[in-house]
Order: sequence, then C-alpha cells, then structure tokens
Amino acid sequence: MTRPKDGIDQVHVVPLTTKPPARDQLAIEVPEAVRRDLGLSGDRSWIIITEWNRFAWPGYDIRPIAGREPAVSYGYLPASFFRRVRDAIVAAGIGRPVDRD
Repeated sequence: MTRPKDGIDQVHVVPLTTKPPARDQLAIEVPEAVRRDLGLSGDRSWIIITEWNRFAWPGYDIRPIAGREPAVSYGYLPASFFRRVRDAIVAAGIGRPVDRD
C-alpha cells in the first residue's frame, strides 16, 4: 500500500487464479498449505506476477466474501511466501502498475 500526496491509500495487487498461467505470464504456484490456511478451494492456484494493478482502498469493486461477510480479505500470506512473491516481482523488472480507478 502507498499513500500518494492526495492522501488516498492505494493498494497494489497481483491476481491469484486457478487458471494456469499463459506462456507469456510469470507466475508462482500457491502452496497447498497456504491455500488451505486462507480457506481457498483445493484447486491449484497461481499468483500472476506479470499483471498487477493499483487502486484506491477500499475500491468500488471490493466485495464481501460469501460466507465471511463483511470480510473482503481471505487473510495474509505467510511472510516467507510473501517475500518470495515480492522478490519475484522485483526480479522480473516489471514497471509501474496499471491504475484501475
């Protein structure tokens, strides 16, 4: 999260999907234990590190999770896995995020 000069918090997000990455996408598979701890489906999942967006928090497209209302988050990634994702994004040399507001 960043806070620009206008004071509106911006979050930076990468997609987490059960769709296997395309050939032109860089992705990290989410370990089964992490999926289980977050309460995700048993399906294999990937974090796509070549697609990320920036938007105001809370954004217009943030919706409560079914069965967890009013929660809009599945929880936190374990620190070691978060660092792995973060480091992969940095190593990929991806430029600025796409603004979605």
